[in-house]
Amino acid sequence: MEKTQIVILNWNGKEHLAHYLPRVMATTPTEVEIVVADNGSTDGSVEMLEERFPQVTLLRLDDNYGFTGGYNRALAALSADYFVLMNSDIEPTEGWFEPLLEQMKRDERLVAVSPKILSDVERGRFEYAGAAGGFIDMFGYPFCRGRILAEVEKDCGQYDDACDVFWVSGACMMVRADKFAETGGFDEKFFAHMEEIDFCWRAQLYGYRVAVEPRSKVFHLGGGTLPNNSP
Repeated sequence: MEKTQIVILNWNGKEHLAHYLPRVMATTPTEVEIVVADNGSTDGSVEMLEERFPQVTLLRLDDNYGFTGGYNRALAALSADYFVLMNSDIEPTEGWFEPLLEQMKRDERLVAVSPKILSDVERGRFEYAGAAGGFIDMFGYPFCRGRILAEVEKDCGQYDDACDVFWVSGACMMVRADKFAETGGFDEKFFAHMEEIDFCWRAQLYGYRVAVEPRSKVFHLGGGTLPNNSP
């Protein structure tokens, strides 16, 4: 039987975990294991998880390896057919999981698929980080269906079609475990931000697909992993 693990990478995100993790647990099928990989937090995250969420698997890393290094180490230590990479500030909606898995099972060439990502602050709008799947222009600027540069659109159902895209957001995406490893995972030179675009680009060079599945919907606070003003 195929196995899926949700992997939430945490670094000093105690408040986000306390707020969002119950909703992740409530909307995820019981057979799916939820793992929090802690990136050397110093804010009491680990102690809070052990006390309040003993049913969640805790994977401790010995330092802050960034988004890229943290996930590379975490996924290498775990074993599943599919991983869902999920930020600590994501609130999934009912039924979010099944459409992503359905897409994965439909085509073995699909290496990554993302839900529609909406703002947790303005729930009628797309979220900056990934919206409804992304592309890149001839000058190397990434943009999304639902967000171009700083202009973010309202969600009026205009991007409710599942389709192939150039990249999907690392804030929440399901990846095929063996293909993630085969293509080299995340490039750790990025540390955090833009690593998912690099990964998706590389996966397509290997001949694989990247897609968005808007039947799956999540809300993203944004800035939970790394604030916009962080150098």
